[in-house]
Amino acid sequence: MAMSITHQIGALAGTPIPLETGNTNSAETTATVSAASVRKSPASSLRCKVQKSDAVDFGPSPPLSPCRSPVLGATRADLSVACRAFATEVEAPPARDVEYRRGGAQDKKGEGVPVYVMMPLDSVTMNNAVNRRKAMNASLQALKSAGVEGIMMDVWWGLVEREAAGSYNWGGYAELLELAKKHGLKVQAVMSFHQCGGNVGDSVTIPLPKWVGEEIEKDPDLAYTDQWGRRNHEYLSLGCDTLPVLKGRTPVQCYADFMRAFRDNFNHLLGDTIVEIQVGMGPAGELRYPSYPEQNGIWRFPGIGAFQCYDKYMLSSLKAAAEAAGKSEWGSTGPTDAGEYNNWPEDTPFFRKEGGGWNSSYGEFFLGWYSQMLLDHGDRILMSAKSIFENSGVKISVKVAGIHWHYGTRSHAPELTAGYYNTRLRDGYLPIAQMLARHGAIFNFTCIEMRDHEQPQDALCAPEKLVKQVALATQKARVPLAGENALPRYDDYAHEQILQASSLNFDGNSGESEMCAFTYLRMNPQLFQADNWGRFVAFVKKMKEGKGANKCWEQVEREAEHFVHITEPLVQEAAVALMH
Repeated sequence: MAMSITHQIGALAGTPIPLETGNTNSAETTATVSAASVRKSPASSLRCKVQKSDAVDFGPSPPLSPCRSPVLGATRADLSVACRAFATEVEAPPARDVEYRRGGAQDKKGEGVPVYVMMPLDSVTMNNAVNRRKAMNASLQALKSAGVEGIMMDVWWGLVEREAAGSYNWGGYAELLELAKKHGLKVQAVMSFHQCGGNVGDSVTIPLPKWVGEEIEKDPDLAYTDQWGRRNHEYLSLGCDTLPVLKGRTPVQCYADFMRAFRDNFNHLLGDTIVEIQVGMGPAGELRYPSYPEQNGIWRFPGIGAFQCYDKYMLSSLKAAAEAAGKSEWGSTGPTDAGEYNNWPEDTPFFRKEGGGWNSSYGEFFLGWYSQMLLDHGDRILMSAKSIFENSGVKISVKVAGIHWHYGTRSHAPELTAGYYNTRLRDGYLPIAQMLARHGAIFNFTCIEMRDHEQPQDALCAPEKLVKQVALATQKARVPLAGENALPRYDDYAHEQILQASSLNFDGNSGESEMCAFTYLRMNPQLFQADNWGRFVAFVKKMKEGKGANKCWEQVEREAEHFVHITEPLVQEAAVALMH
């Protein structure tokens, strides 16, 4: 479980860290975690071998270069001394300014890739206040000193418009944005229209607004539904996008009103502090269906997931599409032979490679309709977002999930159930890129840190090949590409993979193009652990230098030393603040 800001920096003190679990619906539960255990805790099972879900395999460590220097660890100041020296506040040296260009990945000419850091999910509390303000202040100053371009923060629909429709409480966000401005950090603001809780890394629970929940209770078909009647409340079904089902407003109108209220409230920060609006389009903020829900153990990696088209609104659309195609018999239900959440493709008649229904006339009809519904959903919301933020100086982005398991199969079953019509015979990412290009939006993609051999090969995982396909699709559509790591990683091996992928260097030929930005998951205690922090500072510096830099990794580490020394007192100051 990811940790909250309450104990995000405490690991540095070398003392037990109080670990608070989500307390939205129950009394607080407290556990204790030592700094050592935080440092050594295994990553999510998404990187584990299928047969050994508790063991992490990062692959072989790269050999040490002859120029590797031990100087970082040897010369690092003792944290207690740094804390005493911090009696007078340390002024962070200005980071080298990197222009946040969004004209397109193809237009960047080796300028380097700006790095943003994702904030904790609970940066704003349920009481609409900044969580652990003093620690947050020190953390942001540390990030700025390390050369980080900015931060990404979730602006939760379920917090801001929680109590009543049209009543917005921006409380903690106003304070958090002012903190970012104070430290000279830019902000990627995520319009989070989804529930927090139930996905990888979700450490808190933030449901949809109360009044939305009340409407779902009255009409359960507002929630995505699978073929077994199981409802998913992570995000409203796109089948009701244009219907006035939320107290006289459509869901798309609610999303637009929320974005408009955000624009009006923070107009003075748009284009300067706030440089990007990422528009939530589905579960985890991603443009997809909730086809692989982890909550309550429904889905486990690397299962194929399940189609989410069985609420009455989706079925009504399916029926109309089938009648328009002259195949009314195809309109009563989705595929009945597509298996269950945790099946593998060859377990099912629909997804198997030989004679699978996915490659039949019916399969082409259904998958075309299912994926087009998702594209239309994105199109509708982007149309509103573009109109609302036009001429405000901010860019619009959309996040797409990196579904890399079973990528090596013919059917690409997990991508199909998520709404990406991508098979061995069809490029499912080009239509998404083209839709984003029509609105001048950025294609934000995950799993940038992963290598093929780190993943379970019996599940034919291929994140590197997937990233390459997406990059080629964005280049063809002339849409800018940005990246994120899907899971927390702090090792040089992952950093090197991010550098490689962000340079768009595939098959040794990428020209001068680079990703337009990279967002690092996430600000937490492991990031601020001394060794990880040193590696992170060097990674940020390398990313900013871009393709023109030919320095070895260890040389960059040595040059990053100064920033490590500067930022350690800030981290320690935050840890001390948490003790009072």
